[in-house]
Amino acid sequence: MERRMLIGQFNDSYPPVMDGVANVTKNYAYWLNKKYGQCYVVTPAFPGYRDQDPFPVMRYMSLPLVFRPPYRLGCPQIDRKVQRRLKAIPFDLVHTHSPFSSGQLALKIARQKGIPIVATFHSKFYDDFKAVVKAENLAWFGVKQVIKFFSQVDAVWTVNQATANTLREYGYRGKVEIVYNGTEFEPPTDLEARRTLINHRLGIGPREAVFLFVGQHIWQKNVRMLIQALQLLHQRGASFRMIFVGTGYAEQEMKELVKEVGLAEHVIFMGSVLDRDLLKSLYARADLFLFPSVYDNAPIVIREAAAAQCPAVVVAGANSAEGIIDNVNGFLTKNDPESLAQRIQTIIGDPQRLAAVGAEAQRTIYQHWEQIIDEVAVRYQDLIQEFKKKTATFGSVPMVK
Repeated sequence: MERRMLIGQFNDSYPPVMDGVANVTKNYAYWLNKKYGQCYVVTPAFPGYRDQDPFPVMRYMSLPLVFRPPYRLGCPQIDRKVQRRLKAIPFDLVHTHSPFSSGQLALKIARQKGIPIVATFHSKFYDDFKAVVKAENLAWFGVKQVIKFFSQVDAVWTVNQATANTLREYGYRGKVEIVYNGTEFEPPTDLEARRTLINHRLGIGPREAVFLFVGQHIWQKNVRMLIQALQLLHQRGASFRMIFVGTGYAEQEMKELVKEVGLAEHVIFMGSVLDRDLLKSLYARADLFLFPSVYDNAPIVIREAAAAQCPAVVVAGANSAEGIIDNVNGFLTKNDPESLAQRIQTIIGDPQRLAAVGAEAQRTIYQHWEQIIDEVAVRYQDLIQEFKKKTATFGSVPMVK
């Protein structure tokens, strides 16, 4: 690298609100700060939470997002103190992982300082909007505002080719670059010890089949279909334990549905697991990572599972299925309970194949964040230099994409 950089990572979610994009933001900041200069995270405040990261986290005023707990509605426009602090920081580049409050703030900072802004498109915003407003025309209006934001930034990144296609479907016409996600997990060398730990902690038999889901407990993630598939498995006499890790607005209804279909003794809800070592042990114990979401784009949880040789079962054709080859480094299913139940039953019936697929998942899907950030830092440096050349030639005008 030519020199050390000062970078701002902006996002609307951040621990203790933990989702995939918060995970990305945290790891970008950690590795950039460790290897390439100083990195700040700028995000909404969360009452009572104290940040303990090895890099500065700046929090701006927020309100509860009543229709999507535990998320917060950021209000940076009324937080003069944070605006003054940000104005005093000599950022070289800002990177936003959200087009909402943090993204608008990042864009404002970039234009004030005459520096480049990168925006990563992570989410299927249409699905989010539709879940809230219940009307297609209003959901598409929201998407239009998102695309308007992405059209104002200097570089647009997505997390895989399928997500780039979604962005195009939404109407974006500019240049798109792909930067993959990673995981900070190292492949565990003590798999058996971790499996034993989870067996003792959760009262699971050493030979019992264990399935795992990690993610927001929201209906968009296809968790209703997953529970229905588990019901079919149980009715066919399959013995298993299903572990759900995460929180979300549908959590209570999911628990009620599990009771209704007679699975209460076979399903464990662990809530939010912020202890990353415990989470690694859960992946190590699980035989299969069940992730039938057609809402997600490039789930980090699939890479986390792969690190522990736990292969994923995903819906064929979903964005999250990119890079998964059926029966080689993961498993594909159709998007219905019967297909998923049958697929799980077939997989569990062939333990040798399951072990081979898990090993190949670790070899081909797992990628550490440090490798990703080495590439990110080069891209940042190129953007900074390119931006300086353009502004020297044309004055303080946004870059032409």
